[in-house]
Amino acid sequence: MLDVAGLKDWLHRNLAARDKLLLILATFDQPVQLADLRSRSEEAGFKVPKKWNMSDVLGRSGGLAIRVPAGWELTETGKNHLRNLGVESVSPAAMQVAADLRVHLDKVKNPTTRAFVEEAIKCHEAKLYRSAIVMSWIAAVDVLYREVVANHLAAFNSEAQKANSKWKAAVNEDGLARMGEADFLDRLVPIGVIGKNVKEELAKALKLRNGCGHPNSLKTGPNMVASHLEMLLLNVFEPFAA
Repeated sequence: MLDVAGLKDWLHRNLAARDKLLLILATFDQPVQLADLRSRSEEAGFKVPKKWNMSDVLGRSGGLAIRVPAGWELTETGKNHLRNLGVESVSPAAMQVAADLRVHLDKVKNPTTRAFVEEAIKCHEAKLYRSAIVMSWIAAVDVLYREVVANHLAAFNSEAQKANSKWKAAVNEDGLARMGEADFLDRLVPIGVIGKNVKEELAKALKLRNGCGHPNSLKTGPNMVASHLEMLLLNVFEPFAA
């Protein structure tokens, strides 16, 4: 239910001894001994206080944890209790994307782009999945606008005028923002900023962003967001924002 990376964060919060022990139990898929709990806790950077009578604390948990012949284990009631605290089962891939984004953030020099990316990361880490999708898309478009202005503006305006004779040449990022984002992506392929396959993936990301940015019944989860963020990381932030 929880891995060691997630446990590190939870164990350093102001929680009761019972909840911290339940969180440690949540990192195991089988019954364990108290020594295993202490070892796992230390692995996560938290040393269980000697004054804690772990057997007594778990034994008085009201069925959230129980002792079986093989050791202590978390019950379904205990898992639901942790979910109510905000603990969710997140895939390793989703957690790795958040970690990758944090590493990449140090490489993003433009303060505006950096602020967008940082907010997207915080939303992802806080499980605000719709917000993470919207903010990461804003960050990606900001990066692409800056790339065009810095290196491809004349070519972009020429291509835009081919597609729309009424297009007024852009001179900065605000000028580019006058074009719809789907059309903007279409203009990037002929001038070589991105390839066709990348453009198709970005178009999917834009569609997802539009779905998350308006009231509707669309449901999102950590794996969907992880895929979205990883695609932007590999195809926009890494190539253009470092």
